[in-house]
Amino acid sequence: MSAATLLSFAIMFALVCTVLAMLLCGMRLVIGPTAQDRILALDTLWMTTMLLVLMLGIRFGNLVFFEAAMLIALIGFVSTVALAKFLMRGEVIE
Repeated sequence: MSAATLLSFAIMFALVCTVLAMLLCGMRLVIGPTAQDRILALDTLWMTTMLLVLMLGIRFGNLVFFEAAMLIALIGFVSTVALAKFLMRGEVIE
């Protein structure tokens, strides 16, 4: 088994696991009993989306995927902080 075949198999396995994690996060986002559960599911969902884009970048060898993953990470972090602040204080901008 060559290194390229092993890498291809590992990336496909990781893609399947990541998509499964995204589906489970989506279910928690829809059914989550509290707002905190939903925000945690949304936080995990953007993180798994970023990982999915990174794995696609490795698979296809294109640098655009890595830039898209960085944008997803920045937007996801800011949105998580804003939602957490909204839950704590009831407002985002003071």
